[in-house]
Amino acid sequence: MIIFGKENFYAMEVLEGKLTNLQLELLKIFSLKLKDEQLIEIRNLLAHFFADKASDEMEKIWKERGYSEDTINGWLNEHMRTPYK
Repeated sequence: MIIFGKENFYAMEVLEGKLTNLQLELLKIFSLKLKDEQLIEIRNLLAHFFADKASDEMEKIWKERGYSEDTINGWLNEHMRTPYK
């Protein structure tokens, strides 16, 4: 197991070619000794961050394609099943 403390940044340099910048930053954070509650809080922050990004992208797509509440209601009433004979 590699510990990423101040004394071992060489290991981070070795991994830089194999991990994304996000993975490297997370390794730095998770190498700290945190309480379980703090880890849960960080996980929740990350989950909210990515949920917000997904929501922003969906809003962008909706605007580009001109979707509205009527579009959703139309989808709800569509019958796209394969007809059986």
